[in-house]
Amino acid sequence: MTLKASGADAKVEWIKSSYSTADGPDCVEVAAIPDHILVRDSKNPRGPRLALTPEAWTTFLPYASGY
Repeated sequence: MTLKASGADAKVEWIKSSYSTADGPDCVEVAAIPDHILVRDSKNPRGPRLALTPEAWTTFLPYASGY
């Protein structure tokens, strides 16, 4: 599922990837809401984002965190 940015984003606490630095490339940000884990491009915070169920997020994490 892809969600569009909305005014409700002010209530969501986004956490930027530790791979994003002030000197390096931007990366992704994640946020937890009651039913989903949201993922967005940190370079485009108002752009689309993915909404994953907690189960899908748990399945995805081993592939994203590097082997």
